[in-house]
Amino acid sequence: MAEVTIEQIKELREKTGAGVNDCKKALEETKGDMEKAVDYLREKGIASAAKKSIRTAKEGVIYAYIHSNEKLGVLLELNCETDFVARTEDFKEIAKDIAMQIAAMNPSYIKREDIPQEVIEKEKEIYRAQLKDSKKPEQVIEKIINGKLEKYYTEVCLLEQPFIKDDKKNIDVLIKEKISKLGENIIVKRFARFIVGEK
Repeated sequence: MAEVTIEQIKELREKTGAGVNDCKKALEETKGDMEKAVDYLREKGIASAAKKSIRTAKEGVIYAYIHSNEKLGVLLELNCETDFVARTEDFKEIAKDIAMQIAAMNPSYIKREDIPQEVIEKEKEIYRAQLKDSKKPEQVIEKIINGKLEKYYTEVCLLEQPFIKDDKKNIDVLIKEKISKLGENIIVKRFARFIVGEK
C-alpha cells in the first residue's frame, strides 16, 4: 500500500471537504492518485456529504429504542436541517440503526474530539506500561501506542464504530451516505443508554 503524506490528505480535504480518515483511505485505495481519490470519495457519497456537514442542523427527532427484553433502552437526539426530512422514513431508519448501534456497542462518546485529554493520557499510560519490558525502541513503542489508541477510538466513539449491520463501514460513513441521499446535514447530537439495575 502506498505511503500517503499529510500534504496529500490536506489537499484532498480541501478539494472534497471529507474527513481525514476518509481522505487517507481514498488515497491508499487509489495509490496516491489525487483525481482517482476524489472520484472514490464521490462514488462513496462522502465528498458531497462532507460539504453538507458544515450546514446547521436544528430539526430532527428524539428516537427511543427499547430492546425486546425491556431491560435495555436508548434515547437518541438526531438532528437534520428541516422538519420535512425529519419526518421521512429514511431519517427514521437511520435514527433506529444508530440507536440499535448504541444499544449493542455501548459507545462512551460521539466522536474522538469529545474524549477528555486526561482519558487519552491515561490510556497511553496503560499501553506504555504494557510495553515496558518489550525492549523495543522508543519510536516503535510510540507507533504501537498510536495503533492501540486508534483501536480504542473504534471501540468508544460512536462515529468510528463498525456498523453492526455491515462492518465494512463505520457509523460516520453510514451517516454520510444518508446525508448524500437526503441532501441535508445529519448530526448525532446526544444519546443516553439505560440498563435496568445499572447506575
